[in-house]
Amino acid sequence: MNKNYYAIIMAGGVGSRFWPLSTQQFPKQFHDMLGTGSSLIQQTVNRFETLIPSKNILIATNKIYEKIITEQLPTITTKQILLEPAMRNTAPCILYSAFKIYNENPEGILIIAPSDHWIEDEHEFLNNVQTAFNFCAENDALLTLGIKPSEPNTGYGYIKFSPSENAIKKVTDFTEKPNLETAEQFLKSGDYLWNAGIFVWSAKSILKAFETHLPEMYALFSKGQNSYNKTSENDFIEKNYAFSENVSIDFGIMEKAENVYILPVEFGWNDLGTWGSLYNKLTKDKNQNATVGGNVIYRDSKNNMIRTQSGKRVVIQGLNDFIVIEKDGVILICPKNKEQEIKQITSAVKAEFGDDFI
Repeated sequence: MNKNYYAIIMAGGVGSRFWPLSTQQFPKQFHDMLGTGSSLIQQTVNRFETLIPSKNILIATNKIYEKIITEQLPTITTKQILLEPAMRNTAPCILYSAFKIYNENPEGILIIAPSDHWIEDEHEFLNNVQTAFNFCAENDALLTLGIKPSEPNTGYGYIKFSPSENAIKKVTDFTEKPNLETAEQFLKSGDYLWNAGIFVWSAKSILKAFETHLPEMYALFSKGQNSYNKTSENDFIEKNYAFSENVSIDFGIMEKAENVYILPVEFGWNDLGTWGSLYNKLTKDKNQNATVGGNVIYRDSKNNMIRTQSGKRVVIQGLNDFIVIEKDGVILICPKNKEQEIKQITSAVKAEFGDDFI
């Protein structure tokens, strides 16, 4: 394996749209969402260990999840866990990881990836990552993997590229989640890809980009030059991290930089952002009912998703197009076409029952 290859797995999100399974204390990346026997973060780490040295896989997360990570990933050492003392967006944790890696290995090439995505064809995914690593090792480039859209989905951001015969294209524009009409136009044009939030660059290139486009944040983290990879690192981060701007890597860097490229990919990707997206990936019976965790009898019922505790016996009678989720004394019963309201539901739950249930 190439000692210059690194992975930063972002695992600090709450996953509120997967309530009641995903909570602030135990969010979705630490759950076995698909009933495979492994949590999403375990699957992500296992995937990268095929290409990247295990010691070069870093986990960026909020410090409240340190215990869960050490339990689920026993081969990950404490120095591989980047603990964020405050909830911020993606840019600060990426800059933190870039400084840490550059101080250890100035030739480091980094892939930044979420901990909670589903990838169908892992072999093809790793081939794409290798292509991206090769490109970024030779070029001052900020590269992202773009998913070829299969439908005019309004839940994803879109990236426009300049058509060329090269496998890797120059990015010309970013668009946040569009309306349906715009998404249909994007799909028809053929030069837009879904933004998967997976990035590849050299440590040198991303540090230069931060210095140019987010100079205050760069200056803040630069003060820790003598602390990274030393015992004083945690103390420096604890004292300074909260002063960083709450900004995404897309808005702070990618939408501003000139050297942004994209590799169109097709490896069976799903961001597992909602119960509906999870339903699409689950095995279903002849009536399109999907079950995780329990033993369910379906009577005159179609197109449902039922998730309960392992071994729980459930009978569903006369129910169509519903999500039924049970966890630790909480049951959610929600029409599939209303799942976008789950965030609002959690607010009502917090007001009625308190923080312990969200």
